[in-house]
Amino acid sequence: MAKPVIRRSGIHNMQFGHNVTIIEPVNLYGSQIDDDAFIGPFVEIQKNVVIGKRTKVQSHTFICEFVTIGDDCFIGHGVMFANDLFKTGIPNPDPQSWGKTNIANNVTIGSNVTILPVKICSGAVIGAGAVVTKDISTPGTYLGNPATLSRAFD
Repeated sequence: MAKPVIRRSGIHNMQFGHNVTIIEPVNLYGSQIDDDAFIGPFVEIQKNVVIGKRTKVQSHTFICEFVTIGDDCFIGHGVMFANDLFKTGIPNPDPQSWGKTNIANNVTIGSNVTILPVKICSGAVIGAGAVVTKDISTPGTYLGNPATLSRAFD
């Protein structure tokens, strides 16, 4: 019987600001987490990710490559970011063709949200379970699959 290749999860090749809190176990590699951020347990943050100041990422969240999250954001439990849209029906092995996601400052993302490669403006609130498939440029509350504006903020 063959033996599997075993790779250990953990924290590797990261840049941290001051006063960052991490609750293990986590899998964090090749990214940047800024001052006063919080990372909950069972979170994976892949390389080329930037997490802003005072941002909180709750448990069981997956943040794939090429995601930038601004300052003072809240990312709920079980949020999934995707960067490969499987345009040919299979995973694309070329990272240069993957999408990029940019979350501005002061964004709240509820539990179990799925976010495709998009831009989300400051002040947006994404309700639990929503699927964000298009850019969000108006501050407000977004709900559903696909996520649509439920209530704009003044």
